Amino acid sequence: MSATVFVSGATGFIAQHVVKTLLSSNYKVIGSVRSTTKGDHLKSLLNSPNFSYEIVEDVEKEGAFDQALQKHPEVTVFLHTASPFHFKATDIEKELLLPAVNGTKNALNAIHKYGSNVSRVVITSSYAAISTASKEVDPNVVVTEQSWNEISWEDAKKDPVSGYRGSKTFAEKAAWEFVKEHNPKFVVSTINPSFVFGPQAYDSEVKDSLNTSSEFINAILKNGPDATIAPTRGGFVDVRDVAKAHLVAFEKEEAKNQRLILNAGRFTLQSIIDILNENIPELKGKIPVGEPGTDKAAIAGLSTIDNSKSLAILGFELIDLKKSVVDSVQQILQARK
Repeated sequence: MSATVFVSGATGFIAQHVVKTLLSSNYKVIGSVRSTTKGDHLKSLLNSPNFSYEIVEDVEKEGAFDQALQKHPEVTVFLHTASPFHFKATDIEKELLLPAVNGTKNALNAIHKYGSNVSRVVITSSYAAISTASKEVDPNVVVTEQSWNEISWEDAKKDPVSGYRGSKTFAEKAAWEFVKEHNPKFVVSTINPSFVFGPQAYDSEVKDSLNTSSEFINAILKNGPDATIAPTRGGFVDVRDVAKAHLVAFEKEEAKNQRLILNAGRFTLQSIIDILNENIPELKGKIPVGEPGTDKAAIAGLSTIDNSKSLAILGFELIDLKKSVVDSVQQILQARK
């Protein structure tokens, strides 16, 4: 049996895939969850003797992870996936910024104090910590693993989307600052995915309303043929690749101290609508048509993402938009039946 991996926020969309991938790779997994109900639900889904959970009700509370790590000296890898991600916040500082930053600091402090056998730490950050919103729409800009979102704390408090971008930026910066300041005996790597698409880890997890990035696709199905198409555009990656990348981030030497940009390409909502109309006949007439093919021009107006360094470290081909979208939607349609 391989090492024991601790996964914070184990019930999340990405985290469920990560845990599933770890178990299928013969790791033992301890997940942190907010309640017994959530822990028992996840345990029944995973159905594995190699998964157990610890309750961490609030990652933001000082010492949040101390007890869990004191109980499990066998942990050698810590994957920190827990962070708030929603656009419903009203008090942005309190609901998004502080929980993300303090949650990350609490995890690192606990590992530093009590994770005596932890040698690798992976933090689920985001492309939002890499790209600055204003530069994202400048086709002359090239974004790499060295880039940082230049958002200020004040600007991050303006609206929930800025709050999310800020929360990821400041939490990741706090992690690298921690490493600089404490020179811990563990090595940190970060995973920085763009919009994460793809199916839920289990069919039973398909709810009426899904996690934020999956909801872009879900909303197209719910809003009918006359719905206006939002101008949403950006980069994407499939959740199954994000899960695999978490393993690469702690298994490979080359991933040490690296930020891994996970991005398989660019999309607009029109790209997704075109894929659905072409590939899922039962949706014809039930979803918008928009202006097929016009996504190319919208995508051309975005910055270039050069994540060749990350892709070389990952060493596997990323799932394309068509497969990611079709797999997601077929699962949703199946669940609705």
